[in-house]
Amino acid sequence: MDSTWFAEAAALTTAAPAGILVAWTTSSSPLVMMHPYVGEFVGTMLLLMLGNGVNANVSLPRTAGEGSGWIVISIGWGMSVFVAAWCVAEVSGAHLNPAVTVGLAAAGKFDWMMAPGYIAAQLLGAIAGAGIMYAMYRDHFHACDDPDTKLGVFCTAPCISSPLRNLFTEAVGTAMLILAILVVADPSIATPLDSSAPVGGGGEVKIGLGTLGVLRVGLLVVAIGLCLGGPTGYAINPARDLGPRIAHALLPIPGKRDANWSYSWVPVVGPLLGGVGAALAYLLLW
Repeated sequence: MDSTWFAEAAALTTAAPAGILVAWTTSSSPLVMMHPYVGEFVGTMLLLMLGNGVNANVSLPRTAGEGSGWIVISIGWGMSVFVAAWCVAEVSGAHLNPAVTVGLAAAGKFDWMMAPGYIAAQLLGAIAGAGIMYAMYRDHFHACDDPDTKLGVFCTAPCISSPLRNLFTEAVGTAMLILAILVVADPSIATPLDSSAPVGGGGEVKIGLGTLGVLRVGLLVVAIGLCLGGPTGYAINPARDLGPRIAHALLPIPGKRDANWSYSWVPVVGPLLGGVGAALAYLLLW
């Protein structure tokens, strides 16, 4: 492996917030030998395979989960984030979302030079994950007569079309996600006073949660989905929406409609604005 990969990752982790970008090590674990770009590809692929999978399970006919509703979708997406992030957190920090990458970079927590590679890997991973989902649910797509339902498995759409309000909704939901990521604190324990230390000796010791810490992000996504996801389906992730939308356009899905490209800019621009807004709030208030 090119030694510059380790240098790049080490530079990234020096300013990383707790629980977001886990330190790159020289451990013999196969995971830490993976390039961060590959980690982002794999993680986003898993995210969309599982997330679009819960959409398919709930929305398509003759599945075991048909009609099980919004709560199942919200929990499924939250757990998809958790599983995907758990798998690659030690490799890339598990951004899995261009808005997270841009938000962290804008807040000074990530190297801008690495951002284009992360975003490209995320988009390609999202396309691949949506393709795997389609292969698994192909028979159910064939059994579905509604082209809008087929598109809805892949990407989001507003319940009431109002571009500026839809944009605002996506920006606010994403800002909630990024700001919470930026300000999250690891648990700590108080240490006893040391009689040999100066007055006031003792203090707090941080206790890292390791990759289990990404569960917090998964639960946050569940909360955003249940509370703020109604108007637009809460993309809160440009790759999550654009990648599967591209996959829908490319795949040989019978009876499909167009990919609703006229709306596609909203779940891309909105989350990016929300990520930058969260970064600005973090820099001003914390």
